[in-house]
Amino acid sequence: MVLITAVLTLALSGPTQPPQAASPPDPQQPAPLEQQAEPQGTKADPQDQKAEAKEPPTPPHTGIRALFGNLGEDVKHLPAMQNVYIAAIGGGLAAAAHPGDQAFNAKLLSHYDAVNTVFAPGKYLGNTPEQVAFSLGTYAFGRLRDQPKVAHLGMDLLQAQLLSEILVEPLKYAVRRERPDGSNNLSFPSGHASVTFATATVIERHLGWRKSILAYAIASYVAMSRIHDNQHYLSDVIFGAAVGTIAGRTVVHHQADYWAFTPVAMPGGGVALMVSRTKWDR
Repeated sequence: MVLITAVLTLALSGPTQPPQAASPPDPQQPAPLEQQAEPQGTKADPQDQKAEAKEPPTPPHTGIRALFGNLGEDVKHLPAMQNVYIAAIGGGLAAAAHPGDQAFNAKLLSHYDAVNTVFAPGKYLGNTPEQVAFSLGTYAFGRLRDQPKVAHLGMDLLQAQLLSEILVEPLKYAVRRERPDGSNNLSFPSGHASVTFATATVIERHLGWRKSILAYAIASYVAMSRIHDNQHYLSDVIFGAAVGTIAGRTVVHHQADYWAFTPVAMPGGGVALMVSRTKWDR
């Protein structure tokens, strides 16, 4: 967790260069060619501009009061159409996986000690206290080091995890699906999958896809570990991932981002679903 926090901090703060002592210019020597050709007010590198446009605007306040105030606003925005689309896709995939749940669990179970050891950390990485501790660490680091972007990321991570729990817990008690191991009736959806995908989605919304690959890999690993441990079915983790994605997208406010799903008739019969995405600055 400490390593991931450090990586995120470096990604948000950007590269730093050590200060160099300035030497007085020699009036006898002409200015270097680069300085002659470079006009004042040179535009930033397009890659840097694109990265800045991707990042959500840092709010003026990132305290605990703002955390719960923003959470209330997030709950109001849950019925947004993009969340409806994600829930529909997650629900459809979970329904498609449901008939094969038992067989998939049987295949993923292993009696090899090496395999069991590989999947053992999953239940801890996806546990809510560990995720909250990681988020609080990111938030505290940003506040203590006076890095508002890092503190903003930590606050959004906390909001996403709280919103994920608000969505998951009522579903668990409403559906009351028995776990594969028979331990209780709180199998659907997977809370571990939800909270880790919420974290990955927040990181993606702040830093972009390339810098969120590790977070999504960890979230997928946690989801698979829950099936391996016989705590969840495949349909549980699929819908849990959808819920976490909804939570992560809802709490991060930046560019307008809309998804459109259009059924398209295929030659020779059948229907395909065309997905399009529209983004622009507000």
